[in-house]
Amino acid sequence: MENKSPLSPHLQIYRWHISSLVSISHRITGIINFVALILICIWTAMLLLGEANYSSIEYFLSSIFGKFIVLGLSWSFSFQILSEIRHLIMDMGYGFELKTTRISGLLVIFGSIFLTIIIFVIGRNLI
Repeated sequence: MENKSPLSPHLQIYRWHISSLVSISHRITGIINFVALILICIWTAMLLLGEANYSSIEYFLSSIFGKFIVLGLSWSFSFQILSEIRHLIMDMGYGFELKTTRISGLLVIFGSIFLTIIIFVIGRNLI
């Protein structure tokens, strides 16, 4: 007995949309931010335990990899904030039209990149 029911969309035939990309990224950045907050708490505890513990954290954060992590976390927090604002607006019943969801999704993506650049520029005292 062969099953003639249609298959669920799978990766070979599924067409990605901005909304699905933003939704999946929102969940991933939520997990990343949760882990980041735990690491920030550990970093703060290291500050309280003395200068020797802080110097190892300072050494890591001044490395190329550490700077990449900090830059990635600032993007992650920026993306999460803008995506949460988008969700808040949608929870109020606005922005469900196809064109509006595309625009708001693109605003979240490019806005988070823009905010990350602004945070970097402010952090480097370039303005």
